Amino acid sequence: MSRTALRICPLCEATCGLTLTIEGTEVTGARGDRDDVFSKGFICPKGAAFGAVDADPDRLRTPLVRRDGVLREATWEEAFDAVAAGLRAVVDRDGPDAVGIVLGNPNVHTMAGALYPPVLIAGLRTRSLFTASTADQMPKHVSSGLLYGDANAIPVPDLDHTAHLLLIGANPLESNGSLCTAPDFPGRLKALKARGGTLTVVDPRRTRTARLADRHIAIRPGTDALLLAAIAHTLFEEDLADPGDLTPHLQGLDELREALRDFTPEAAAGACDVDAGTIRTLARELAAAPTAAVYGRIGSCTVPHGTLASWLVDVCTLLTGNLDRPGGALFPQAATDRTPRPAGPGHGFALGRWRSRVSGHPEAKGELPLSALAEEIDTVTDEGTPVRALIAVAANPVLSAPDGDRLDKALDSLEFMVSVDPYLNETSRHAHVVLPPPPPSQSPHHDFAFNTLAVRNQVRYTRPAVPLEPGRMAETEIMARLVLAATGLHGTDPSAVDDMVIGQTLGKAVTEPHSPVHGRDPRELADRLTGVSGPERRLDMMLRLGPYGDGFGARPDGLTLDRLLAHPHGIDLGPLASRLPQPLKTASGKVELLPGPLAGDLPRLRAALRERPDGLVLVGRRHLRSNNSWMHNVPALTGGSNRCTLHIHPDDAERLGVRDGAPVRLKGAGGEVTAPAEVTDAVRPGVVSLPHGWGHDRPGTRLGHASGDPGVNVNQLLDGRALDPLSGNAVLNGVPVEVSPVAETISALT
Repeated sequence: MSRTALRICPLCEATCGLTLTIEGTEVTGARGDRDDVFSKGFICPKGAAFGAVDADPDRLRTPLVRRDGVLREATWEEAFDAVAAGLRAVVDRDGPDAVGIVLGNPNVHTMAGALYPPVLIAGLRTRSLFTASTADQMPKHVSSGLLYGDANAIPVPDLDHTAHLLLIGANPLESNGSLCTAPDFPGRLKALKARGGTLTVVDPRRTRTARLADRHIAIRPGTDALLLAAIAHTLFEEDLADPGDLTPHLQGLDELREALRDFTPEAAAGACDVDAGTIRTLARELAAAPTAAVYGRIGSCTVPHGTLASWLVDVCTLLTGNLDRPGGALFPQAATDRTPRPAGPGHGFALGRWRSRVSGHPEAKGELPLSALAEEIDTVTDEGTPVRALIAVAANPVLSAPDGDRLDKALDSLEFMVSVDPYLNETSRHAHVVLPPPPPSQSPHHDFAFNTLAVRNQVRYTRPAVPLEPGRMAETEIMARLVLAATGLHGTDPSAVDDMVIGQTLGKAVTEPHSPVHGRDPRELADRLTGVSGPERRLDMMLRLGPYGDGFGARPDGLTLDRLLAHPHGIDLGPLASRLPQPLKTASGKVELLPGPLAGDLPRLRAALRERPDGLVLVGRRHLRSNNSWMHNVPALTGGSNRCTLHIHPDDAERLGVRDGAPVRLKGAGGEVTAPAEVTDAVRPGVVSLPHGWGHDRPGTRLGHASGDPGVNVNQLLDGRALDPLSGNAVLNGVPVEVSPVAETISALT
C-alpha cells in the first residue's frame, strides 16, 4: 500500500515543497507540492530524483572506524569513543586551534547543519574554521557586514515586483538561484518579462539565463567590479543618483562620489571589453526604471575583486533609490530571526580579528580561507601549532578547494580526522572515523538559512517522511554527540546540548528590554516548549521569540511549532517589505557607504583599469542536475548535458587546433588536467569553461557510478594563492590557463 508524505527538498537553495510517494519505507516517486505556499508545485530534475538520491546504494549505513590502517564498520559507541579519544588528545596537548573544522555546502541544507556547528565551534573554541563560503559567497557577507553592520543582512531582489533586473555572474535557470531563495526562478524571470519588465544578463557565457534576457553582455571575466564602478560613476556624473527616501539612512554619499571619480565608462571599457556607450545605457536604464534591482552571484564573487563587486551591486541599487523598497532589493524577515531590536547604532562588523598561522590571511566572519587549509596542516612555522586534527562536516574540500592534490596529501598526514558524511568520498576516505547521517527522507527539515534570503516571507517545516531505519542515528543526534565528544563531555546524554542552548537563549532573552519575554522566568518558558525532540523544541523556541512569534503567550495569534505543524504546506507571511533602519547594526546606525576596508581596496581596482589579459582565461559553470560534487553518484542526475567538458569558442579552437570531442590539456598555476573539448559559441572568445565538482577518480572511495565517469577537478588548475584580500575568497573565475590538444602534445614528445 503506497502513501504520500510532504517534504521540503534539500537539494538546492530553491527549497521547493515535494509530495513523496512511499512504498513501505522506500520513496518511489516525487512531484511538486501544488499546495506549498512558496513553491506552488514547481519541481526541478533534482527534486524529481529525490527517491534516487535517498536510496543511493553507496550511502553508508553504519559508522566506519580506521583499524590497522583500514576503515571498518563499527558500532556507534565505538565510533564516538574513537572521536572523543582522537580529538581530546590533540586539544589537551596542542590547544583547540590545532583542531580544524571544515563545513561544507550541504550543512545549510539540513536542520542539523544549522543548529549544531555553531555550538561545536563555540564549545571547542578553535579559530581554525574553514567553510565552503570562502569558495563561494564570502565577498557578499563581507560587503554586507561593512555596509550594514551585519554580515548576514543580505538584500535580495524582489523578483515578483521589479520592473528591471540586472544579473551579473548569475545563471539561476541552471543553479535555481543562490543567496536569493526563489522556487521557480525561471518562471519568475519569464513573468518579469511578461509584465513588460527588462532582464539584462552580464556573463562571459551565453547561458540559459542569458538566452532569456533582453540584453546579454559578454563581459571579460573578473572585471565585474569595474563595470559596476563605471555604472555608479555614470549615475553620479549624469545626476541620475537619487537615493530618495534612503538618504537619511546613508553616510558617506559625497565621499563615495569622489572615490569613484576615476572609474569612467571610457576608462573601464577596455578592461571590461564592454563599450562605454553600453555602460552608460545600463546606468540610465537602471535610473529610469520604475523599480530595479541588481543581483550578482558566484561569477562576481569568485574573482580578484569579489568584495568590491558585491559592494557595488548594492551601491548601484541604492543610488537609484531601489534598496529597501518593493520592486527593488529588500531584507527578508525569516520566522526564526532573532527578536527584532529597536533601530539604532550597533557594534558594527570587523575584519581581521585574527590571522591564519602560515600566510597571515585575515579572518572574515570568523573564518579563514578554505584555500589555506592545506598549508595550515602541512606547514610548520614558529607561529603556533599546525592543524593536527580535523572535523569535516558534509565537506569535500579535496574537490572544492584549490590544489586538491596538496590537500589530499595534507589530510593523509593528520593525526586524527572525523568526517560526518553519507559517502566515502575524496575527502572522507582520509578520516579515522566516518559518521554517516541517514538519507533525507528520514530527517526533519526547516530552512533556517535560506528563509533569511527568500523572495517572499514564509515558514515551512516537515517531519521525517520515513521512520529512522534500525541501526541509523538521526543527524541531529550525531551532531550533538560530536559536540560532546569534541568538548570533553563524551558520554553525556545528547539531549544536554539542546537543553543547554535553550537555557542560554532564554536566559539571555529575558534580560533584553525589547524581548517579548523580558523579565520572565526562563525555566517556566522552557517548560512550555513543545516538540518530540530537542531540535523541535529549539525550533519552537526560535519561532516563539521571532518576529512573527507568539512571544510565549504575549501575542496569542503568533507563531509556534504547534501552529506550524497544523499547516503542513507552510504559512505565508507576506511579501518582502521595507525594514530600514531596523536591520542596520553599524556603529553609526546608518548604511556606511565607504567603509575603510573598501576604500583601502579601491587603489587595487584602479590598477585593474589598465590590465588586459592576453591569453585564455577559465570560468566555471553549473549544471541544472547537479550541486557541486554532491550528486554525481546518482545515475538519474548525470549524463546528457550534465557533462564535464571544456567549452571553447570556435575561433579559439581553430587557432589552437582543438577538435570538438577531442581531449585537450589545460594547465594552470596549480597543475594540469585533461578533458574533452566541446566547441561552442556559447562562450565568448578568449574564455574557456569547465564545471566544478568533478574529479571522482581517486582510489579508496565508494562512489560506484561517479567513479565510472569521473570527470576532472577544475580546482586542480589553481594553486590557492589567488584570493580576494578582503574576504579570503578563492579566485575561481578569470584564471589564466594554457590549452593544447593532447595529440599535439604527445606528438611533440615523440
